[in-house]
Amino acid sequence: MASSMRSLFSDHSRYVESFRRFLDNSTEHQCMQEFMDKKLPGIIARIGDAKSEIKILSIGGGAGEIDLQILSKVQVQYPGVHINNEVVEPSAEQITKYKELVAKTSNLENIKFAWHKETSSEYQNRIMEKKELQKWDFIHMIQMLYYVEDIPATLKFFHSLLANNAKILIILVSGISGWDKLWKKYGSRLPRDDLCQYVTSSHLTQMLDNLGIKYECYDLLSTMDITDCFIDGNENGDLLWDFLTETCNFNTTAPPDLKAEIMKDLQEPEFSVKKEGKVLFNNSLSFIVVEALS
Repeated sequence: MASSMRSLFSDHSRYVESFRRFLDNSTEHQCMQEFMDKKLPGIIARIGDAKSEIKILSIGGGAGEIDLQILSKVQVQYPGVHINNEVVEPSAEQITKYKELVAKTSNLENIKFAWHKETSSEYQNRIMEKKELQKWDFIHMIQMLYYVEDIPATLKFFHSLLANNAKILIILVSGISGWDKLWKKYGSRLPRDDLCQYVTSSHLTQMLDNLGIKYECYDLLSTMDITDCFIDGNENGDLLWDFLTETCNFNTTAPPDLKAEIMKDLQEPEFSVKKEGKVLFNNSLSFIVVEALS
């Protein structure tokens, strides 16, 4: 799922820990790394053509790990060209971690960073009020559209900010992932924060089609080892349950029949594969590249 903070958790520290366990037990970042290495160079090949400065907008940049990977690819493509990188991120804690990462990373001399502690809709409202519709060469939204109230309006707005040859990169869970099946079957029976939407690439491509916006979609396989979820009293399993269901202490508070039903389903082929004694949940990601108006 996503790297943004989920307000559904009353215990913020437990959410942070459950998210860390998700990253430790999944190939999420490796999957993103593969895309950045193999696909991204071709995608950004023309974004800086004939430009003295490349403007990049990160929506929901989190702690910056993926952002810096993207920036390094742009630097390779356009050596020595100045990069203006602005970050929109609602979590002060994540911004602090992002700044710390920048401080200890070398070869960022040609990059100017600016951080805005706000949501994407707050950013949109601020820009619209000031009528400062500056154009961007690359905009990326990584695992954050779950927290946007009006996704089509958000897509339309950011698409309007693209300069010549510019692109938007959107990363979110795939319509072929286990998340899609889990949300469709159990979403109405799990506690839910109204600000968190069960959206996958299937929904998003339909929205883009309706808006008449051109895009390409790439699916990459990612898995999450949920073997510990089936070991009673396992701490790692308990935290992974929290992440899977977006419910604090799900394993100890959920109705027994609901828990038993989900536990059975998670071992079925449409949700997970069993390999070498492990249960690997389908965490596949979609990488959607949106093009500027030609």
